Amino acid sequence: LMIIVGVSHNRVHHMKVCLYFSACGVSQPKNGEPIDEDRLTFPVFTPRIFFLILLPPVVLEAAYSLYNRAFSYNVCTILLYAVVGTIFNTFTIGPLLYLLWYTDLMGGSMLELNMIECLVFSALISAVDPVAVLAIFQEVGVNQDLYYLVFGESLFNDAVTIVLYSTIVTFCEMPQIPGSDYGLAVLSFFTISLGGALVGTLFGLVTALITKTTQNVRVVEPLAVLGISYLSYLAAELFHWSGIISITMCGLVQAHYALKNISQKSNTTVKYFIKMLSSTCDSIIFLFLGMVLVHDRHVWNTAFVLWTLVLCLVCRFCGVYLLTAAANKLRVRKIDLQEQFIMAYGGLRGAIAFSLVEMLEEETVRQRSMFVTTTLVVILFTVFVQGSTIKPLVKLLHVSVASKEKLTMTDELNTNVIGTMMAGIEEITGARGDYYIRMKLEQIDDALLKKIFMCKNPENDLTRFYEKLCLT
Repeated sequence: LMIIVGVSHNRVHHMKVCLYFSACGVSQPKNGEPIDEDRLTFPVFTPRIFFLILLPPVVLEAAYSLYNRAFSYNVCTILLYAVVGTIFNTFTIGPLLYLLWYTDLMGGSMLELNMIECLVFSALISAVDPVAVLAIFQEVGVNQDLYYLVFGESLFNDAVTIVLYSTIVTFCEMPQIPGSDYGLAVLSFFTISLGGALVGTLFGLVTALITKTTQNVRVVEPLAVLGISYLSYLAAELFHWSGIISITMCGLVQAHYALKNISQKSNTTVKYFIKMLSSTCDSIIFLFLGMVLVHDRHVWNTAFVLWTLVLCLVCRFCGVYLLTAAANKLRVRKIDLQEQFIMAYGGLRGAIAFSLVEMLEEETVRQRSMFVTTTLVVILFTVFVQGSTIKPLVKLLHVSVASKEKLTMTDELNTNVIGTMMAGIEEITGARGDYYIRMKLEQIDDALLKKIFMCKNPENDLTRFYEKLCLT
């Protein structure tokens, strides 16, 4: 009741809702022993519950939110941060933690670590929570480019993290690692990612074809859209490909084709149902986090916890600044230092990191309990300390924020005209860049793909945009 009242009066944002749910978990009776499943009426957190029930709605809602012109303008930079940045964090945090242990800066006589265990931990702790990022940056109201850079990077970062984590855990279970397996691991990284993208795209196109035939049965449209998107996730996982990438690509394709085929009522139903379901699932995850905080056996190592916090921040900042320096050489609109700072500081950990550390087994990773404790501390620190200070920092650094004025038809027309003019200038000068490529892709889409996957509708894009303005 407190949560509902707080949200309805704009006094409680997503971060504090998570805190309330964490407190609900913490308030469970503490007996100093692990959770006895026979005495609990509330389900125990398991990887199956997380990956098959709680995660898909969260990722799908994020995918729908990604469908925006600003995302397409920044997609290359986003993928650079998500792929190269995540690999950089994983292979800097892990070796540095091992080096600190090896030099007796963590109480080496009492703590036993090896490089593979450190890499497992660094892989899972590199996962950025897209839901926390989405909620906080929406409240702060930063400019669209910065918003989609951070949000898009956090979503694709999770997919890359899970692939790296699964590969390194497999190595951790092997007594000896043949040299050829390293090459196979690199190859599997690409097959898992590209396979998931292919499955998601195919299911998104299937959704578009189905929604072309539902003009007389509008009631099934929300079920078809949401059901097929979930099937795309399951199909990718069935082939051991990335379910996150699959449902993300499915959501983006659905937003481009299928959601324009369905009625406005069905569109509204899909939008608000998945938003409600995503918020509910994320809150349940934090409830589980609160329960684990109390009931699990924790191993506290002050040096390991503090060094992890420091390295997470330092490596995140180094990765963002280095990759931005490379990206700015090819970008028309440069990312300034203030925005880079907010991007690095906004790397909040959450559901994915918590779930991955809970999946570890004591037989495989000897320091599982210490990793769980450290991960919980990092999540609480990033979400509640960094998350609560992002807004003051945005104001202090004078980071440009989104305009509070509502979009108008004139704004949309001007944006389209400027984009077409820039594409024409690039064609004339021979410097064919983003605008030219985007215009060619839109021409192919209009001439071929939309005729196949969208129903014949006399309404054009401007008419749909006008309807959107009227409903906002």
